[in-house]
Amino acid sequence: MLKIKILCVGKIKEKYYAEAVEEYVKRISRFAEITVKEVKEENFSAEPNESEKEKLLTEEGERLKKEICGYAICAAVEGCKLSSEKFSEKLARLKDRGVGEITFVIGGSYGISSEVKRLANELISLSDMTFPHTLFRVMLTDQIDRAFLISSGSVYQK
Repeated sequence: MLKIKILCVGKIKEKYYAEAVEEYVKRISRFAEITVKEVKEENFSAEPNESEKEKLLTEEGERLKKEICGYAICAAVEGCKLSSEKFSEKLARLKDRGVGEITFVIGGSYGISSEVKRLANELISLSDMTFPHTLFRVMLTDQIDRAFLISSGSVYQK
């Protein structure tokens, strides 16, 4: 069975986001072994300068690098945009190629360090819009669930 790890910076504070992720994880578990791993988010001043941002991204990046396993896909604004159907095809192709584990990486408030992005097998983006990283976790789990439903020929909500 395919293993999927959703690796995130920070904890979800909003109960409704946490419940949504929990529901999608339950749904995905029919198709893959799935885990959500949170790494510590750096504390930062109300509005960090560029140097502070770079430092916190580096520190969060070190934590992320220790947890990445298998094929790494980072969420990044500059990443490739895919329809739900193309995303489903991508996951199916990875599985068919013998990829046994996929790690999806979601950064914190300021994104993901450039070093972690370079280590990734690929970058994806769900939109040109900016979303809170906690909401993005809900959106990603929805898309993973939807991808499995599409590839299995099941009906999914459009």
